[in-house]
Amino acid sequence: EKIRDPHNKFGQNRDSVFFRDGVRRIDFVLSYIDDKDGDKKAERRREFEANLEKAGLELETEDKSESDDRKTYYLKIHAPWEVLATYADVLKIKVPFKASDIPKAREVPLEWLTQPFRLPDNIMRPEPDYFTAPFDKSKVDFFLIDDKDTFFPPSTRNRIVYYIMTRCPYYKEDRLEKDKTGIKRLLNNGTYTSAYPLHDCKYWKKAQDMQCESERYHLYKYWAGFLCFYKEQPLNLIKKYYGEKIGIYFAWLGFYTEMLFFAAVMGVICFVYGVLSYEDNITSKEICDPDIGGMIVMCPLCDKKCSYWKLNSTCLSSWQSHLFDNEGTVFFAMFMGIWVTLFLEFWKRRQARLEYEWDLVDFEEEQQQLQIRPEYELKCTGRRLNRITQEMEPYLPFPSKCARFCLSGATVLFWTCLIVACIMGVIAYRLAVYAAFASVMKDSPTSKIQLVGSLITPQLATSVTASCINFVIILILNFLYEHVAIWITDMEIPKTHLEYENKLTMKMFMFQFVNYYSSCFYVAFFKGKFVGYPGNYTYMFGKWSKLRNEECAPGGCLIELTTQLLIVMAGKQMVGNVQEALLPLLRNWWGSRKGRSHPESTYSRWEQDHDLQNFSQFGLFYEYLEMVIQFGFITLFVASFPLAPLLALFNNILEVRVDAWKFTTQFRRPVAAKARNIGAWEEILNVVAILSVVTNAFIVAFTSDMIPRLVYLYAYHTGSKATMRGYIDNSLSFYNISQIPDANLPEAGENPSWFNNSTITTCRYRDYRYPPGHEKQYTHTMQFWHILAAKLAFIIIMEHVVFVVKFFVAWLIPDVPAEVKARIKRERFLVQEYLHNYEVEKLKMQLSQSFCLSTETASLLPSSPSKHQVLSECI
Repeated sequence: EKIRDPHNKFGQNRDSVFFRDGVRRIDFVLSYIDDKDGDKKAERRREFEANLEKAGLELETEDKSESDDRKTYYLKIHAPWEVLATYADVLKIKVPFKASDIPKAREVPLEWLTQPFRLPDNIMRPEPDYFTAPFDKSKVDFFLIDDKDTFFPPSTRNRIVYYIMTRCPYYKEDRLEKDKTGIKRLLNNGTYTSAYPLHDCKYWKKAQDMQCESERYHLYKYWAGFLCFYKEQPLNLIKKYYGEKIGIYFAWLGFYTEMLFFAAVMGVICFVYGVLSYEDNITSKEICDPDIGGMIVMCPLCDKKCSYWKLNSTCLSSWQSHLFDNEGTVFFAMFMGIWVTLFLEFWKRRQARLEYEWDLVDFEEEQQQLQIRPEYELKCTGRRLNRITQEMEPYLPFPSKCARFCLSGATVLFWTCLIVACIMGVIAYRLAVYAAFASVMKDSPTSKIQLVGSLITPQLATSVTASCINFVIILILNFLYEHVAIWITDMEIPKTHLEYENKLTMKMFMFQFVNYYSSCFYVAFFKGKFVGYPGNYTYMFGKWSKLRNEECAPGGCLIELTTQLLIVMAGKQMVGNVQEALLPLLRNWWGSRKGRSHPESTYSRWEQDHDLQNFSQFGLFYEYLEMVIQFGFITLFVASFPLAPLLALFNNILEVRVDAWKFTTQFRRPVAAKARNIGAWEEILNVVAILSVVTNAFIVAFTSDMIPRLVYLYAYHTGSKATMRGYIDNSLSFYNISQIPDANLPEAGENPSWFNNSTITTCRYRDYRYPPGHEKQYTHTMQFWHILAAKLAFIIIMEHVVFVVKFFVAWLIPDVPAEVKARIKRERFLVQEYLHNYEVEKLKMQLSQSFCLSTETASLLPSSPSKHQVLSECI
């Protein structure tokens, strides 16, 4: 029995998606409140609602006295059959006309192995398969219309209503105020506070009304729960409820996560190889050996504040470097170059299958022209003839377009330069603070300082703090640039929604690319490469700046790149998860207290959805951006950190369920939108994939110590057997301490107690130069040029091998599976055949009716009637 409420005068259960009559479905809801500027807004609402009714929509208002806060009005909108049929015809929406008779794919052998990962069939396939065709209002009897009220699903209904509202004016007919058009402007100026379609039920229990599908409940139960992380996603149900655009995002995210599993496994194998070969690492053993590394005195790493130091002080960092800088690094870099190709090629096949299953094969992007942005129509007052449609259409003059493009380009360039300036500032910080860390961490009688100094080297301390500062700068610049990117994209006035999204995507990704990856590029390709040597060091801004360029540790710069990548990537994922999961959890806890404390009869469905967060037009954009930036981390610099795919895999398993949880519990239901692919993101992924081959080849060649070690092993080793013994001594050059300029010498009191000027006459530095006293002293040795040639040869060979395999694999794997091609052709043939038969039958019926009518008329008329007789018979 329904619980009646004094404010619910109709005695209706208000947790419903129907009008008060219980028959007409609510397709959209607008909310508004009375405020100080009430007269102007009330007039706008009156005109807008009157024009909605003229367009054929039916409205019903809930008074503020019936709302929970006693101040919000709710306008419920219903689209009757005539409106839906008219706009379905305009938008060329595909609808079923016959049950599909194409047999389903055969069952895969050993399919029982995948049974634990599967969901019930009614969840995976919420709709039977049909042959579909674009709706034609003049051929209503051709389509499978059992019930006009349920023929168009709720996602299609809300898309049609939103299309009408974005083009509905709110000015009187006698006024020519063309800019006063669309629900977006009314939301921006506060006339309405929100506009949204309704969820079909509560997420934690089914709807009581049997006419409701309770699809939200099924999505929450089988998709949004974290305990479902090992289950497949109900993509067909997601598409049916949220539309194809959101469905294709979750399909891509799920496929990306599946493919990450293979990259993660291979990364773990390479890391385990580094751990197992720990004891065979002769290079680190020599560094840590008191009789080898303990006897090698190294030159100061900075001016004045840095002292001479012994090589064995970097013992721990050399062991850490070996975990990631070993023979497995080369293999893993090449593997990832091939993996990324397989990922993109197999995704194209998965996407083609989804296009077929979701009826997007004939959904051409040209159909988006029907969806010209209202902002474009309003701001472009000029009109010209479209040569294809022969109709007048709005256009943006060429001079205006050029000016806007130039301003946009200049803005993007300015912000890119700002990022570079910030990175230069971080580099200057690294150079300036290194001396301070070196001074604090040198040998000291204080046991605490000794302990810290033994665990954390000045290089590591500088790298970690600089990475953290850089990460904070990245977050700040991201926050500022997001608003700038949206502003300049609006200023360009893109014609269609697709063009708007693509322009914003390119701007945001270019900025994020420089913002997130520039610090990693510096550590990978610039740090330690332009250092000079004692007596002739290079400085960042010249000698006057006293900021001497950084050197790599004797074990190489790869461990610092690993540190930088780990901090930026893991930090970004942690911040993203806190924003996406923790903050909404707190909001959900508060909201659920309110929602579950209300009786269903008083807390209406439209109020429940009103209290949820709005899903903005950029919601999906930011989800894609987050994943593509992560994709860059695990491909561009993966040679330095094989465990990056594993971190990404764990993050994405959580990401899929967190995103699902947000969509089902935290967000209002988005307006359904169509998309046949992931848009501009696919081209960005292809560019990143190609660039990743180059960057990983350069990382292995120039950042890793792999090539110098191999050259030594096969060309410069000592003894009859090729081993790495003596490599450390071979890789360090000598310099006469007496020749070091005063500006580079440590200050008095900075040198450690073990240093004695009378017995120690030379120091070592990382380079391949002739020793003092040689006729070519301090110039590069022949080994340096051999190593450089080997590095360049490795880059060329690795790039060519990987690119040949990439393009061969891309050629070998067709973008569209043969089975899908055959089904598409079969379906097109059947659709044409059924349409032809329908037209023929319709023509036969018309001819027979016409013939019967003429025969009947002829039998009733006399043999030679006069005009007056015919006229009287007709009357």
